[in-house]
Amino acid sequence: MDAQRRTEPPRAADEHTTLTGFLQHQRETLASTCAGLTAEQLRARAVSPSGLSLIGLVRHMADVERTWFRNVVHGERTKPHWPRGEGGAFDVDTADPTEAFDAWHEECARSRAIVDAAESLDATGRFGSDVFSLRYVLTHMIEEYARHNGQADLLRQAIDAAAGE
Repeated sequence: MDAQRRTEPPRAADEHTTLTGFLQHQRETLASTCAGLTAEQLRARAVSPSGLSLIGLVRHMADVERTWFRNVVHGERTKPHWPRGEGGAFDVDTADPTEAFDAWHEECARSRAIVDAAESLDATGRFGSDVFSLRYVLTHMIEEYARHNGQADLLRQAIDAAAGE
């Protein structure tokens, strides 16, 4: 794994720059954790009996990015890339890593554009009757990635003993 590919979050910056910097660092951590693996390794469910796999986490995060930024913040009504329900993004027996990473990278780029276009961190979006500020969404996304990056690190260690940070 290559920690050099990750951008360090700023240590002294405004709130917007700090939050987006930490979120980008978390995105890059997931990419770094998956780097250099074969399709079979990315599909491996390395921790029995869990259905978690690295490619499943990438697919899941593509849908999480899409849901929070496009649907909640931007007000779109997009559907998930992979069907919800049994397995969903984690049904990876025939998953195409290129398709998964392309979808994830596209959603991350769209998310960054939505954040950049927002007037402030106080901008709000809705999910049903619940209202969320952009500040909340960015903070939640950092938490979501951090949790899944911990899982990804364990999966990677089980695959080839490589450890992340």
